[in-house]
Amino acid sequence: MQLNPWCPRVMALAAIIYATTTTATSLEDACTVNYVQSKLPGSDLAQGITIDPSSVTTNTVYNASIGTDETFFPAATFSYCNVTFAYSHDGRGDQVLVKYWLPDPAKFENRYLSTGGGGYAINSGEQSLPGGIMYGAVAGATDGGFGSFTTQADAAMLLANGTIDYETLYMFGYKGIYELSKIGKQFTRNFFDMAETSKLYSYYQGCSEGGREGWSQIQRFGDEWDGAAIGAPAFRWSFQQTQHLYSNIVTQTLEYYPPPCEMEKIVNETISACDALDGLKDGVVSRSDLCQLHFDISSVIGKPYYCAASSSGGGYGSQRKRQMSSAATPVQNGTVSKEGVEVAKEVIRGLRDSKGRQVYLSYQVAASFADVTTQYNSATGEWELEVDGLGAEHIALLVDKNGTDLSTLDGVTYDTLKNWMISGMQEYGSTLQTNWPDLTPFHEAGGKVIHFHGEADNSIPAASSVRYWESVRSIMYPDLSYKEGAAALKDWYQLYLVPGAAHCGTNELMPNGPFPQTNLQVLINWVEKDVKPVTLNATVLQGEHVGENRQICGWPLRPKWKAGKMECEYDQESIDTWHYDLTGVPVPVY
Repeated sequence: MQLNPWCPRVMALAAIIYATTTTATSLEDACTVNYVQSKLPGSDLAQGITIDPSSVTTNTVYNASIGTDETFFPAATFSYCNVTFAYSHDGRGDQVLVKYWLPDPAKFENRYLSTGGGGYAINSGEQSLPGGIMYGAVAGATDGGFGSFTTQADAAMLLANGTIDYETLYMFGYKGIYELSKIGKQFTRNFFDMAETSKLYSYYQGCSEGGREGWSQIQRFGDEWDGAAIGAPAFRWSFQQTQHLYSNIVTQTLEYYPPPCEMEKIVNETISACDALDGLKDGVVSRSDLCQLHFDISSVIGKPYYCAASSSGGGYGSQRKRQMSSAATPVQNGTVSKEGVEVAKEVIRGLRDSKGRQVYLSYQVAASFADVTTQYNSATGEWELEVDGLGAEHIALLVDKNGTDLSTLDGVTYDTLKNWMISGMQEYGSTLQTNWPDLTPFHEAGGKVIHFHGEADNSIPAASSVRYWESVRSIMYPDLSYKEGAAALKDWYQLYLVPGAAHCGTNELMPNGPFPQTNLQVLINWVEKDVKPVTLNATVLQGEHVGENRQICGWPLRPKWKAGKMECEYDQESIDTWHYDLTGVPVPVY
């Protein structure tokens, strides 16, 4: 249903509601349609936005429980009011749905939290909202105007062949989250009858696409946020999404399509060889930089591998939920070949053009080769190329603009990938790239950022976050030395590389690795109590050491265990391995 915001029924209802404002002191009293309608922001909230009071729904939830295995917040039990309503953009006749979980008035701590999504989703359903409620915050999510909370942007972004719906693009790029927060903060103040002089702390939390969405806010609306906890952000969109096809082109160029089990063996042997380089043998590669400096993958050639047959693409390949298919696989039994090792080496080197110039960065040593996607052809008995789903969709949707699946990569070269990256940077620089490095307005407003990234991320390279951190440092502190600039940055923006962690979560290949489960609490203490983190609190969430507390070093310091104790050391040679000189791109890549 499309709304007419100027409908007399809607306007009359709004007038009655705004005239009958009341105050509720309990969750039961507050979580009603009438009460919520009386607390909706007025027409002066933001130019061009009209909220529809008749769309309000409410639902009271008591004693909801969250277990100990969640990655982004600890175990908790809480009650909340689930509120949804719609708004429209004047003159468009559209509808945007927003959802807010509001804590019991007795538990409210003057906090508001916006959350983001993943892939092409602008929200993560209800998975992220508990992280706000347990800290006494109102937590919000939006559907971006895409049609429902379960509809992703890619389903709404293409109007017709060659025609992008730019309103959807901009809502996905940054407008949707901004409006969610603008409305949410005022709604929070109204719902809890906060005095104008009372401080409402505003936070953001998200990972992957949700991480990019967080940076889209910080880079544009500096004074809207007190703090953000951002994981593995998918910024530099055109580079990041095209990067997913790079591993495919490596196998195609080298004319070798390795069985998934072979690549898994290479990763496991790498983990085993590099585990103790940080001074602690625990099954976790905490120093992928030392691994890069001291381990030669060629030593894995000739090692035997074995994976059982699977009826549904099981084993190593089963983790690739974003891929186009998941066919049955036969028994995989053999030894690691020099061709398989060369694929691994080339993937780790990162994309270079035909003149040998570096175009983009790549995954760390010990990250799984999730983008090296191959499938078994039962007719020929051979492994062959399987096109990566995320990369193919980016080209079909935002480069070619025809929505057709990229079923083959015939004729695609390293130079083709480079051209796609650069053309996407030109076209989507103001919406999806999200790599503006000057954060002066946010810093001057007193904002704080905890930015974390799994060191073994197999979807968004950890070096991507290091490059952005370095871009901010060099742009904002150009007259300071590297160490001085890093120290200045640490006062308000801290980057943490999570040992062994995969993409926005734990890693089954390195189960003893810690994960920073309490980032929002650490951020709250920093913002509200000026308790600046020195290391980032983390917990082992699986494996034999489950429940153990660990601390993660803040970049550019790196972990090193000495005499059974972890130290955070400065190692210039290691730091240098994270930096790429992208001479294959004619403009700076922040």
